[in-house]
Parts: sequence; C-alpha cells; structure tokens
Amino acid sequence: MDDLPGYRIEHYVEAFVPSAAGRIPRLRTGPTALDRLGTCRARLGLDRNHYTVNPGLYAVGAPGPDSAVVVTANYKLTFDTVRFALAGRDVWLLVVDTRGINVWCAGGKGTFSAAGVSEQVNKTGLDRVVSHRRLILPQLGANGVRARDLREACGFEAVFGPVRAEDLPRYLDHGIDEAMREVTFTLRERAAVIPVELVLGWKPIVGAFAVAAILSLMGQGFSLAAIWSRWLVAAVGTLLGLFCGSVLFPLLLPRLPRTFSLGGAVLGLAGALALPLLFSHAAWPTLAGAGLWTVVLSSWLGLNFTGSTPYTSPSGVEREMRRAIPVLAACTLLAAILFVAGNFAGGTA
Repeated sequence: MDDLPGYRIEHYVEAFVPSAAGRIPRLRTGPTALDRLGTCRARLGLDRNHYTVNPGLYAVGAPGPDSAVVVTANYKLTFDTVRFALAGRDVWLLVVDTRGINVWCAGGKGTFSAAGVSEQVNKTGLDRVVSHRRLILPQLGANGVRARDLREACGFEAVFGPVRAEDLPRYLDHGIDEAMREVTFTLRERAAVIPVELVLGWKPIVGAFAVAAILSLMGQGFSLAAIWSRWLVAAVGTLLGLFCGSVLFPLLLPRLPRTFSLGGAVLGLAGALALPLLFSHAAWPTLAGAGLWTVVLSSWLGLNFTGSTPYTSPSGVEREMRRAIPVLAACTLLAAILFVAGNFAGGTA
C-alpha cells in the first residue's frame, strides 16, 4: 500500500492499476471486518446518512480497455453489494456522487442523473480508459437518467442492467432477461427493514413517552401510583403502535390495503383491542384515547413505507401524504383529549 502524505487509502482498496488516465484504485471483492461492522450499522439506521465512499472510477479484478463499465451510487451499502457481486470479474466500476443515497431514491431525488453520471465520466477521463462508449446503469436508477442527455453530455450510451446486483455476473455473460427486470419485495427483504424502522423510531417513541407522562399528571389522585397506572396505559399503547407499524406492517404488507395509512390503521386497531384486556379497570375514555393513539402511530409508521416499496409511485405517495397527515394530526389531538378526560373519570389500570 502506498499512502501519500495527507491522504488515506481506504480499506476497500487493495492496490492500484495503471491506465491512460492515471492510477485507478482496485477494489477488494470480499468483506472485511470494517465492512461487516458498517453494514450492521447501516442496517440499524445508525449514521447511515454519512455512510459513503469517494465517487470516481474503480477497478474490479484486472479490467482492460474492452471491459464493461458498471455504474453505481456512492452509498457504501450499495457500493459494497455491487463490488461483492462482481468478485472474479474484470470490470470498471464508476461511482456517482449521490450524496450517500441509494440508487432508487437518488434517481427520484435527482442525484443519480445524466448530469451526475457524465460528471464522473468526464472527471475520471473514462473515454481514455476504455475503448467503447457503453455504461451499464442500474435499472432502478432509470427514473433519474435520460439516455439522450447522457449521450449528449459525455458521449456514452446508457444501457440499463438488472434490478439486483447479484444478477450482474449473469447479465454480463448472457444479457438481460425478464427475471432480471422483476422488482421483488419478499418476506426476507421486508424483514430486513424492521431493525432500521425500530432504531430510527426511538426518538419519537421517547418523545411520546414523555408527553404521556405529562398528560398522566392531569387527573384525579395526584399520587405516584395513580400517575404510574395512567402512564402505563399510554406507554403500552405506544409500544403496541410501534410493533404494529414497524414489525407487523412490513411482514404483512402484501395482504394489506395499498393505501398504506389505512393498512397501518387496521393493524393499529387490532393492537388497540388488546388494551381493554390488559387494563380492564381503566376508564373507557383513557382506553379510547390510548387505543386511538395506537391506531395513529401504527398508521403513521405504515405511511413511512410509501417511499420504500415497489407498490407506490411518487405522485401516489404525495397524494396519500396530503390526505393522511391532517387526519392523523386531528386524531392525535383527539386521543390526547380522550386520555386526559379518562384520567378525570376515575378508574385504575
């Protein structure tokens, strides 16, 4: 390894290969301990907004002028998935600066675009590295890249490859087929988002616990036992909403209504029905308020999935958000009123 003063060679780079445009870093195609740790952190939603790699041109194996050029995003989780899938191949990997966003989301937000791809083509001198003028782009980035704009900006043709990185070797050998174009969201893929949702939701949940504690101070019997019993109803309602919206919702997604806020509300209602069984002596307004909050929270968490599934479109997401958010806000206010009213109505949990 030949680090230069003021520079650090990243752990995913194993050496350099010469080219007409200068030395190009060659990538490791197997995960290191740092890669596994970073993947775990990203899957849990920890510091994922800063999990990036440097954009530019990389080598996988020992590519030459005729080797294929695969394009991807600089989100490290995406970058790792692609380079690991290309193990044993001789390929150029062009990494676009998507501000650390995955290809699908970056295409929708405009950071994975013809301008972004052509910028890296020109910066890296790719036209001097390869003899052809063909870029293999991820199919999920097609919504952000116009092939004509790319050709006019840098002279390279855009060819859209498979949806999944794991299909890249087969694509490079045999070309595209319909199975490679199919977008899936299997039970395993849906389960993979649960840890992220739970970790990202801890701040709002803690906030909900704090608000519940404040509301629990209002009511008959200003004693620690009374306050605790009231708070416990709200806390359990919150946890039920979190479970329904962050765990059950992704697992049961294909069987739920395509209106995600409605699907989350249905699951939340099922969770809310457990409250009278758990707190049979609580006043009914208290149970109604906590139950309504369970429904609202589950609905809101379900609504968060509108941008992370193949079942929606940008216009559909925007339309549902406009309709659902005012209703959820009003129901949240009503839940708080019912809960406090129940505190004054008497009853213990």
